[in-house]
Amino acid sequence: MWQGRIGVLALVFVAILAGIPMCAAGGGGGDNQLEVYSWWTGPGEEEGLAAMVQAFQDENAGVTFVNAAVSGGAGSNAKAILASRLLANDPPDSYQRHAGLELEDDVRSGKVQDLSALYDREGWREVLPEGLLDNLTIDGRIYAVPVNIHRANLMWYRPATLDELGLGGPPKTWAEFLDQAERIKQAGRTALAIGPQWTQKHLFETVLLGELGADRYEQLFAGSLRWSSPEVEAALATYQKVLSYSDLRSASGDWQPQIDRVVAGTAVYAVMGDWASSYLEGTKKQRWQQGYAAVASPGSDGVYSFLSDAFTLPTGARNPEMAEKWLVECGSTEGQNLFNPKKGSIPARVDADAKLYNGYLGWALGQWRNPRTRIVGSLAHGVVANNAYNAEIDSALGLFNQNSDLNGLAVTLDRTYEATR
Repeated sequence: MWQGRIGVLALVFVAILAGIPMCAAGGGGGDNQLEVYSWWTGPGEEEGLAAMVQAFQDENAGVTFVNAAVSGGAGSNAKAILASRLLANDPPDSYQRHAGLELEDDVRSGKVQDLSALYDREGWREVLPEGLLDNLTIDGRIYAVPVNIHRANLMWYRPATLDELGLGGPPKTWAEFLDQAERIKQAGRTALAIGPQWTQKHLFETVLLGELGADRYEQLFAGSLRWSSPEVEAALATYQKVLSYSDLRSASGDWQPQIDRVVAGTAVYAVMGDWASSYLEGTKKQRWQQGYAAVASPGSDGVYSFLSDAFTLPTGARNPEMAEKWLVECGSTEGQNLFNPKKGSIPARVDADAKLYNGYLGWALGQWRNPRTRIVGSLAHGVVANNAYNAEIDSALGLFNQNSDLNGLAVTLDRTYEATR
């Protein structure tokens, strides 16, 4: 019961932060109407959603698809309005979440339905990697259907810049990065471009992954390794050194201008998820391995830190039968092949058509499907920490950027893990 109350309180917290009234009304309703809620309004993702919607309507003639997408804030605006609707017991027929513990509040407050039987019926456990299934499972059940996969642990660079500076290649470890960073600083350039606060947390998780390795990274977020342990404090110290070679004090307002500094050559590297590839190919007209390139972030070669957009079946959905058909579309080979090439992501299923994915996406798909690849979840994008813990980490990192107190950071994160578990 207490877990349910925590989930509801978390939803209230999100709604209050965004100043959203608790009585926000939805637009769904009716046997022949399906309301699907997402934050897919940007270039590529909007077209990908439209392609899936068309296929869904071809299979379900006469159904009116209500696209309740909300733009802005990289999904934060949509999440705030959704929190208000869930509190008012006015859910859409299906809504988007990041796969993983971002959904835990909804599960504990009874806002979403168990989809384990649908997984068995559609055979999805046989076509999704074990590491993904592990991160989708909450208390032994699965509550969301993943449409795509993004990779978080990537370091982006411009090959021409490395040539200009005489660097033989991107760093394989964070120690090697720090060696390069000093040379880059002496050459009058910035080693690492930074964006808004969430990009700093994105960098934070990649340094932890590279320094701790996949096993201890997972132990840290599972609570079996403490932030104040010697190995984690050493990793935090590395993060502090890495940050000192960044442009933190003049950080970009968003991730695109962060990447722009790498394209312009004023900064050499940026740590970012692979949505950067779509931006570089489309907006910046760059080509994979010519104008731009990426490698696994230092220390994480062979590890795939993922995040995934997924859809749910809310409790109280007006049209649950049609919502389940939408989930089948999201989880199908055809649906994922329609969506992902346009979105700039790869399919979660391992049996989707590889010929549709070229350039960076072809490289990423090969790594995702490699049985030797270790799959772990992203912190910044909702996989390994619930919303309350993630918010506490945001606050702690914001304070750390002001006072540089490493021990205080570790103690705070140990305490807040216990308080939010």
